[in-house]
Amino acid sequence: MSPYDPSAFPPFAVTVDLVVLTVRRHALCALAVRRGEPPFQGRWALPGGFVRGDEDLEAAAARELVEETGLSAEAGAADPQGKGAHLEQLATYGDPERDPRMRVVSVAHLVLAPDLPAPRAGGDAHSARWAPVEDFLDLASAPQDELAAPLAFDHARILADGVERARSKIEYSSLATAFCPPEFTVGELRRVYEAVWGVVLDPRNFHRKVTGTPGFLVPTGGTTTRQGGRPAQLFRAGGATLLNPPMLRPEV
Repeated sequence: MSPYDPSAFPPFAVTVDLVVLTVRRHALCALAVRRGEPPFQGRWALPGGFVRGDEDLEAAAARELVEETGLSAEAGAADPQGKGAHLEQLATYGDPERDPRMRVVSVAHLVLAPDLPAPRAGGDAHSARWAPVEDFLDLASAPQDELAAPLAFDHARILADGVERARSKIEYSSLATAFCPPEFTVGELRRVYEAVWGVVLDPRNFHRKVTGTPGFLVPTGGTTTRQGGRPAQLFRAGGATLLNPPMLRPEV
């Protein structure tokens, strides 16, 4: 067997791209940045950038999120104290033509968090903004404004994959609670499901399902009137990470 020769293989770069989702005004929204440099200068794109030689992928994802938007995230489940966002690896994208500069492989990450603040642009991003995911994924029916243009690179595909990951995973896991504050009502959790799935759910059936799995939601002992009407019971995410039976997404 001949010895390994690194020069026999072409070099390529590794990037991280971030699908950052939150619920704003009862709609599932994605974060996009306007590119300040070529290629695709002036086009909207997902936040992200090149992985440095001395960092792992999750560290690169967290760094890029802070540098380009000022937002912070923690690996794994959302911080129970509300200080971080849910961060998980989504998929890897390696089409040889995906970046006109050179061969670039991107490791995409999914970031979820509640009530994320207005982003601030940084790094090579000229500006940053939230927009409903449909503004990026359904361009044929989008208004003819500055968002009605394809995302740079293959970011539309990456965004679609991230949205589908979120939509499918909340059927059986506690991922939907990552969109909620540390203490929330069943009604607030239901509105997360409705925003992510784009449907209207029956309040009674939803309450029965999410409270029927022991340990999925834990009462905090408090109540709130922030949604108006009578005081509603507050819950926090419990130790049970699987919803059994799962809450299947309605067909639309």
